[in-house]
Amino acid sequence: MSLLRKFLTYTNLQSEMDDYEVIHANIQKDIIFKGTNLWILVFAIFIASIGLNMNSTAVIIGAMLISPLMGPINGMGYSIATYNFTLFRKALKNFAFAVIASLFASTLYFLLSPLSTAHSELLARTSPSIYDVLIALFGGLAGIVAISSRQKGNVIPGVAIATALMPPLCTAGFGLANGDMAFFLGAFYLFTINTVFIGISSVLISRFLKFPITNLVKEGQKTKVVRWTSFIIAITLIPSIYFGYVLVQAERFTSSADKFIAEVSVFEGSYLLKHEIEPREKKINLIYGGSDLTAENRKEITKRATVYSLSDATLIFKQGFSFNEGKESVNQIDKLKTEVNRLNLALKENKRTTDSIVAKPKIGKQLLAEIKTIFPEIKSCSYAETIAFQDSTKTDKVKIVVMETTKKGLNNDSRKRINDWLKKRLESNNVKTYFD
Repeated sequence: MSLLRKFLTYTNLQSEMDDYEVIHANIQKDIIFKGTNLWILVFAIFIASIGLNMNSTAVIIGAMLISPLMGPINGMGYSIATYNFTLFRKALKNFAFAVIASLFASTLYFLLSPLSTAHSELLARTSPSIYDVLIALFGGLAGIVAISSRQKGNVIPGVAIATALMPPLCTAGFGLANGDMAFFLGAFYLFTINTVFIGISSVLISRFLKFPITNLVKEGQKTKVVRWTSFIIAITLIPSIYFGYVLVQAERFTSSADKFIAEVSVFEGSYLLKHEIEPREKKINLIYGGSDLTAENRKEITKRATVYSLSDATLIFKQGFSFNEGKESVNQIDKLKTEVNRLNLALKENKRTTDSIVAKPKIGKQLLAEIKTIFPEIKSCSYAETIAFQDSTKTDKVKIVVMETTKKGLNNDSRKRINDWLKKRLESNNVKTYFD
């Protein structure tokens, strides 16, 4: 029982809950979109649009951090939970105004922007699924809990990032600016998912924390609210479940296709040059080079696809360069052979250079073995080659020999004889000999 009591103490929300009057005032204040809030929203929309245009995640997160768009959504959820229809109408009116202003600002930006390529950050906002519902739901729960608590911390910006209200709106603006309704509808549906389920989260937490109902409400009105809320949840949720199913199927198809492609990358003298996987259409494009694929080869490759649960996939075979297509192919082969020969020569030249670099330090060992029989006073010998610069244009290659002698050392005559011998031995007059 003590463990249960501790658990309930740690998870209790009421103990840190702010006064109802303070919560109500904060929610009411955040609903309004005029003056400061409106300008912050417009600036955030422009920042998010630039981030999407540049495909910059950091810039998009920055826009979400300053966005005040969650205020009216939480206000709608709170007002539904407390049956405050006057506050609901006010929140809905401000929310609609904020959405229209955001769409106008983002559409204007993308109309003026010279960049019109749909990068990954834009594309990610056009295919919502059930997972986006979960993100919005948990994000909304965190948001309303933070609003209700005396210890708000920095949760609201974090929720803005998690639920991503701004980028879908900006992506919808991109769709409008480019006349792409698929972009617009996909992005606006994602925004609708986030809006509805943040609102639903606010309703749930407001009911759980038993926010007071300050006006008289008829039982029929309560029933009507429940029906409308259930209807909105249903029409928002059902398509996302379907899209989530499609996403999972596409991921499975891509995973199986990757394994299959790895097996058939080399087949009977043909080499897979390129492949394309289209999971939604269940198509796999295979571009082979080398020997022509016969009808039997294609049947065999198609048969192997069934092993990877790809029996319903459409395989499209294409031929790249071929070794048996007449004169044009002969020219291609000749070009390839020429390139291979050129690369082989380059490799051999590089090997000779490398061998020379590795062998040069060993010359000191050879010199020591040859001279020590005549001059036993020499203990060690080092050899190196370098470049001597006389001015900015004139250079000489210099060979340097360093010899270490015993304490007895060598006289000047012996040193001269050694230096003369080294010039003949190394076939160069530019030999510098040092005795240590």
